Amino acid sequence: MERLDHKSLLDAQVHFGHLRRKWNPKMLPYIFGEKKGIHIIDLNRTADKLEEAAAAARSIAKSGRKIMFVATKKQAKEVVKQAATRVGMPYVTERWLGGMLTNFTTIRKSIKKMQSIEKMLGDGTLESVTKKEKLVLTREKEKMEKVLGGIAGMNRVPAALFLVDIMHEHIGLKEAQRLNINTIGMVDTNSDPTKVDFAIPANDDAATSIALITNYIADAIAEGLAERTANAEGNDLSEDEDNFDDSNLDADVNAEEDKGDGKGRGRKRTTGAGGQGRSRTRTGTGAGGPKK
Repeated sequence: MERLDHKSLLDAQVHFGHLRRKWNPKMLPYIFGEKKGIHIIDLNRTADKLEEAAAAARSIAKSGRKIMFVATKKQAKEVVKQAATRVGMPYVTERWLGGMLTNFTTIRKSIKKMQSIEKMLGDGTLESVTKKEKLVLTREKEKMEKVLGGIAGMNRVPAALFLVDIMHEHIGLKEAQRLNINTIGMVDTNSDPTKVDFAIPANDDAATSIALITNYIADAIAEGLAERTANAEGNDLSEDEDNFDDSNLDADVNAEEDKGDGKGRGRKRTTGAGGQGRSRTRTGTGAGGPKK
């Protein structure tokens, strides 16, 4: 993939950070300067970290694993949903249910229930029930579909999470950390970049910035999927997939479902976080008016 140039990043307002008084000191390596009380993100560092994150996403997609897109902020919902759908990845854009990863067996049961109701509504099984009962089931399905629709096709925990605004999605981030799931996240100047494996310093409030970063990651995933398809021609797709060692995950999940204890299973982390450099690149970036 081609590296994003400064003009594209500037036009998308990726460089605008938060007010100086709201900054997180751990973001110092990614801050170029300050203008009118607003921190300006160093776009050289943004481009570098974005390439690292894209390479990781491409590798995971090439291995056949899933990357879950998580963005429940109003301005990010539709963009993230479209990007995830385009590359066939699961997504959460409405509300993060507690235990969506750590108690995945229970979430799977809810998904199966939703699919069962949908099947009954479609094949005429409910023709004999009253209109009220049918209406109740329809509303229940719609409610569940709104929250679980994006992960309906996910039969095991993902290999990684892509998060827009790691502070806003702190619950999902904590669950991923607990299960040692790799994380890629957009981090603004008020966030702690050390909490994610691949931190992308960028404005996580502007819709244009979110769209640019999200689509870049989605494009990397698409490349990984294309490479997987090309390499799989004439080969068995079920062979060992890169370095991700979670081949027994489905068996673990199914065993837990049989026991009914609702405990999730995690994976061993295989991709470490990129080092957080302390030096600052002083190549200038443009700056416009404050966003907040």
